[in-house]
Amino acid sequence: MEAIKKQELDPNKIPKHVSIIMDGNGRWAKSKNLPTVAGHRAGAEVARQITKKAAELGIEYLTLYTFSSENWLRDQQWIDDLMGLLRWYLKNQINDLMKNGVRLRVIGNRSRLAPDIVDLIEEIEEKTSNNTSITTVLALSYGAREEITHAAQSIAIKVLSGEIDVSQINTELVSNHLYTANIPDPDLLIRSSGEQRISNFLLWQSAYSEFVFSNILWPDFTVEVFENAIYEFQQRKRRYGLYSDS
Repeated sequence: MEAIKKQELDPNKIPKHVSIIMDGNGRWAKSKNLPTVAGHRAGAEVARQITKKAAELGIEYLTLYTFSSENWLRDQQWIDDLMGLLRWYLKNQINDLMKNGVRLRVIGNRSRLAPDIVDLIEEIEEKTSNNTSITTVLALSYGAREEITHAAQSIAIKVLSGEIDVSQINTELVSNHLYTANIPDPDLLIRSSGEQRISNFLLWQSAYSEFVFSNILWPDFTVEVFENAIYEFQQRKRRYGLYSDS
């Protein structure tokens, strides 16, 4: 594991929105001769701890890449195990979410999810809708290319119906037709496990995000590692494409 040296964070430079690609659950389980689902269970607990710490730090939005659109191509047993864990989470974590003031939202293509999972998602979104400590967004059955395609189709339908004119199409309009409408773009994107790619995750929204890559597998990703990623973010100079000689 990486050496961890706790850094002092600047409370005035806390990112508003952090997104995380939680990678390495399977490799972690394999390294310990455990079934893959054990890695997902361990990873879910880490996600709970990181959500709590994020709220304590004053982060307003935390988006977690939970299940990609490409994951549907994996082994059926792998999918079934993960969906079973998701069911358990949605059924059993509501009290914890309410206690910690967490608002839960889910983005992605729900049409591919089992009806009972969709019902659980809608129920937990409704029950937590007034919580204000932090908004945790689960990217579930999510793919950024599919999201952008869906937005383009929705806009095209409105153009054909005369609801909007082609001249009104701009970046703001596109953003408002994405799954993440009304959610600010992520300031920081973190990926665990050593991989350095974003894997079809928030492609539009991450145009000016800062990236931090960690070699640590997600089940070993502690709150200290998370805080160090925030610290690294705070050392960056964000220019948003503007020139600066400093």
